[in-house]
Amino acid sequence: MKELSKNWFIEGRIDFEYKKYILLDYLQEINRSFNKSQLYPNLSDLIFHFNNLLYFKKNKSILQQSFPQRLTKADIATVKLTYQKIIEDDSSMKDIESIILFAIENMDPAIKTGKEIYDFVESRLNINPIGIVPLMPYHGYFSLQNGMQKTNWVYEYQITIFEKKDDKYRGINIHFIDTYEQSISNTPETLKLKLIKRNKYLPNPAVYFVQSDISFPLEETLLPIAKRSLVKFISNAA
Repeated sequence: MKELSKNWFIEGRIDFEYKKYILLDYLQEINRSFNKSQLYPNLSDLIFHFNNLLYFKKNKSILQQSFPQRLTKADIATVKLTYQKIIEDDSSMKDIESIILFAIENMDPAIKTGKEIYDFVESRLNINPIGIVPLMPYHGYFSLQNGMQKTNWVYEYQITIFEKKDDKYRGINIHFIDTYEQSISNTPETLKLKLIKRNKYLPNPAVYFVQSDISFPLEETLLPIAKRSLVKFISNAA
C-alpha cells in the first residue's frame, strides 16, 4: 500500500496542489482496497492520519501529549522545529490549514466506508464455544471458517490486558497452528480433542468456532475482525 509519512502535511514543500495530489493518490489506493473488501492495514493507517490531522488542528502548539502513541519523541521534536519555522510565515500557515481541511474532508468519507465494511463483516460472523468453557477463557484456540470454504484455519490465542490512563483495554495475540478440512468426521469438536492431545501445556483450553457465512479476504479483513470480535465475545461472556 502507498504510505503517507507521519507529518506529510507539513514536510517538504508547503504547496496546496502538491499536497492535494499526494493525498488523493493515497486515498485512491485506500478506496481501491476497500472496493475489494480489504480493510487492513489500510483502515487503521487511515484513521491514524485522520486523528493526527485533528490533533494538529486542535492544538497548533504541538504539545507532546497531543500526538498519538505512534509518534516517537524524535518525530515530535521534528514537528516542533518545522512548526517554529512556519508559524511566522502567515502564508504557509494558511496553506497548511487549507491542506488539513481538505484532507479531513476527503478522509472522512473513506473512513466511513471502511467502518461500514467492518460492521458488515462483523455482522456476518458467528462465534460458538466448543464444549465446556473454562473459568479463565483468556488462553486457548479458535477455528476460523471463511464462508463455505471447507478449509478451517486454526490459531492459538492469548488475551492480554493493558492499562491506558484510567482505563483497561484488552488485546489479543495469536499464533497460527494449522489448517484442517472440515467434514462429518472432522468437526470442531474432534479438533478440540486433537489439540488437547497434541499440546499438553493447555490441558483444558477454551476453544471457539468462528464462522463467516460469506467469504472475505482472510489476512486483510476476516482474521483481523475475527480477532476483535472474539475479544469482545469473551469479554462479554466473562
